[in-house]
Amino acid sequence: MGAGIAQVAALAGHAVRLYDARTDAARAAIERIQANLGQLAQTGKIPGDRANCACAKLSIIDSLEGFSGCSLIVEAIVEDLEAKRALFRDVEKHISAQAILATNTSSISITAIAAALQQPQRLAGMHFFNPAPIMPLVEIVSGAATSPDITDALYATARLWGKMPVRTRSTPGFIVNRVARPFYAEALRVLQEHAADCATIDAVMRESAGFRMGPFELMDLIGNDVNHAVTRSVFDGFCGDPRFTPSPLQLELIRAGHLGRKTGRGFYVYDTGEPDPKPSTAVPSSLPSHIEVFGESPFAMTLAERLQASATGFERVTTHGDERIAACDQCVLYRTDGRTATARAATNHVCNTVVIDLALDDRTATRAAIAAADQADQAGLASASGLLQAAGYAVSFIDDIPGMIVMRTVAMLANEAADAVNQGVASVADLDLAMRKGVNYPRGPLEWADALGIDNIVQVLDNLAAAYGEDRYRVSPLLRRKALAGLRFTERDAEQESTGQNTAAYEAVRG
Repeated sequence: MGAGIAQVAALAGHAVRLYDARTDAARAAIERIQANLGQLAQTGKIPGDRANCACAKLSIIDSLEGFSGCSLIVEAIVEDLEAKRALFRDVEKHISAQAILATNTSSISITAIAAALQQPQRLAGMHFFNPAPIMPLVEIVSGAATSPDITDALYATARLWGKMPVRTRSTPGFIVNRVARPFYAEALRVLQEHAADCATIDAVMRESAGFRMGPFELMDLIGNDVNHAVTRSVFDGFCGDPRFTPSPLQLELIRAGHLGRKTGRGFYVYDTGEPDPKPSTAVPSSLPSHIEVFGESPFAMTLAERLQASATGFERVTTHGDERIAACDQCVLYRTDGRTATARAATNHVCNTVVIDLALDDRTATRAAIAAADQADQAGLASASGLLQAAGYAVSFIDDIPGMIVMRTVAMLANEAADAVNQGVASVADLDLAMRKGVNYPRGPLEWADALGIDNIVQVLDNLAAAYGEDRYRVSPLLRRKALAGLRFTERDAEQESTGQNTAAYEAVRG
């Protein structure tokens, strides 16, 4: 990370001094940066003279005294509070009173690090995402003592470096590592309840929800030990809040040494040469002889369009107050609202009740996850599968669990994001930007909540809480207020004010 940050700064035209307790490490970092810049120039991504100029900006210092005269010192050492405190205490002895200190920590309290300094107000977080030269997001993190002038300067610097900065307070996980916890946690819960296997969950999250990687693929890539440590850090930081409870399944993998790609085995096996496991996909079923599509909901209209393009023998039925999406020979189809298909069958008195999971875009989704009521028969399952296959979906049956896979994940992401806004951690705009640019989400969680309807998100969470009887699914007060008032997150004016302030700071520094 240190080398990546140095490369970014040098490319922006800054003279950069690298220090490492191991001199050979700093030298190796410069060689790696030179190789990276040479490759960028060779492929035409940057001009050759710019690469040469950036390389000339890099130098090595052999002691902390070499930081004398520097305006900004960025620390990127091991994630250990005492180590960071000790380093900053030593650095502070050799720099001017006007120099800014920044830590690249992803999880340690900025307030706790700064408390060891004579001038704690000059330290803030500048959290880059790996790899730093490629990933656009930088979290600018304020501790309890951090001066606003410091965060303004760091925000403007990140902009000058070509990054997309967001502002956040020093709370456990900052923005991204906090709000992203449900992406992993809900998948682990679905797996723990044997509702679907890893490959099916990952396929649904990619092919239906639009994420670039499924949660188990991503945990194996990150490293299960690293992912679990972040979850544990956030869980401990929030004093054991059940929303962040670490998964015993993941802990068992860690105890077995199955950390993911780096050890050859995690949720998947990588060291045998065997082909990747395939998601569970229903075998082709015949088209039902009669299909009715109900209502004017976006999904009902899209389903009708997809059926019209590939099937015959269905009709549109416009009704009011009817929650059904479709009905065919042997089943009734609903979109999940957090209740199980079994619970809905008990209400509508139709044994062959089937629920379908959420999709990012029903027009382009290629896979649909569905669950049938426990009392459904094989004819009902085949009928539901045939209906959706006729509309062009690959169908994955999962067990009948509350909220299914995508819906429960999106609802919990939106809930956590709303709680972060409610607690003043970040603005709506910065939070959604952080999740899109920091972890490549297809849509910001609060933007997603607006698209689905905040009242629908609240209903899903309430149904999850009723089904599980756990505080884990409690609704954020801000989310419930928005639902009651019929408001959207994007209607707030605070983000426009914040954006105006950020732009003014940027222009001032650039000038």
